[in-house]
Amino acid sequence: MIRVVLVDDHPVVRSGIRAMLAGQPDVELVGEAATGEDGVELARRLAPDVVLMDLQLGAGIHGSEATRRIVALGGPRVLVLTTFDTDADILAAIDAGATGYLLKDAPSDDLHTAIRSAAAGSSALAPSVASRLLGRVRAPDTTLTPRELEVLGHVAAGLGNRQISREMFLSETTVKTHLVHIYAKLGVDSRTAAVAAAIRKGLIRPS
Repeated sequence: MIRVVLVDDHPVVRSGIRAMLAGQPDVELVGEAATGEDGVELARRLAPDVVLMDLQLGAGIHGSEATRRIVALGGPRVLVLTTFDTDADILAAIDAGATGYLLKDAPSDDLHTAIRSAAAGSSALAPSVASRLLGRVRAPDTTLTPRELEVLGHVAAGLGNRQISREMFLSETTVKTHLVHIYAKLGVDSRTAAVAAAIRKGLIRPS
């Protein structure tokens, strides 16, 4: 039996996923949480095989940070189940140790297969996610690094260089260097143009 914990801040979504899992003879939903902190605590207490993790969890820690903490427990596999497939979201989740990344519009059969794959320690990626990752591998010279995506995310949120340096514990010079690289890779010459290009390419989410 594969024991699953579900972490999502929307009750309607949790109800829908609960129904999708109900008919599976080898899958048991043993716990639900609406926040990242509660998800981490449930994973620690219940020691499930798989944690289904949303990324945007309202107040509190982000889903990728919750993933990092759960993976650090050394037992549960984390399968991200979200509506977002930007490079920034995907890389943050994978860097945190997620075993798989699925979108919420995936057919129920895909979800069941992904849960079984995650429980077995195999990766499970939505086709669009796999395609984005493959694109990064094939075009490394024009691909933004996770650090550059993080800087750009702060720029999109309206932060200046000094604020970004404080948030990321970097010098202002380093932030400026990242911005130069971002501009060159995106073929732009301003912060506004960089944000617009990144949103258009699906690299970051609109603020």
